[in-house]
Amino acid sequence: MTSMQSLAARAIPEAKADARRYLGFGSFTVDLKREELFKDGARVKLPGKVYQTLVALLDRPGEVVSREDLRSRLWPEGTHVNYDANVNTTVNKLRLALGDSPEKPIYVETIPRQGYSFVGAVSIVSPGAAFRNGKSKAEIAGRDAGAGAEASFAQPESLRVSNWFVAGIVALVLAGMLFGATTVIYLHRSI
Repeated sequence: MTSMQSLAARAIPEAKADARRYLGFGSFTVDLKREELFKDGARVKLPGKVYQTLVALLDRPGEVVSREDLRSRLWPEGTHVNYDANVNTTVNKLRLALGDSPEKPIYVETIPRQGYSFVGAVSIVSPGAAFRNGKSKAEIAGRDAGAGAEASFAQPESLRVSNWFVAGIVALVLAGMLFGATTVIYLHRSI
């Protein structure tokens, strides 16, 4: 086998793995290679155990993942923790990150005395369509680097609020100075 054939043979499994790199459900995308969760293209920070729980559920959508399966996947043998409380806490953190609730589950359903089931529709998402808001990774990176003219002038909502706050403070200071100057002039004339 030539080196070119060897390279091609190795590239095929990598291409197949890349094709399954992104999973989508609802407005969420999971990047399995980078171990990240995105909602509408924005990264959602998940602690390691919470991310592992999500992947365990996504591996078997619609099936029951037992509490014991989660325990063995999250904590290796010999780890001494309160497994029931930790599994509950981890699943609750996952629900919080997904905006889900145990009463009306959209994604994670509790199966009493058995475990949990991922009830949302899961699909393999192509790399070009990995982000639901229509922006590719390159566009997002370009925006973050300030590459586009619009991106360099756009400010997050929190900065706009801060600018208004600063403008209000400046206006109050100027009004106070004007009032003070007027008072001094008035008092000076009356003497």
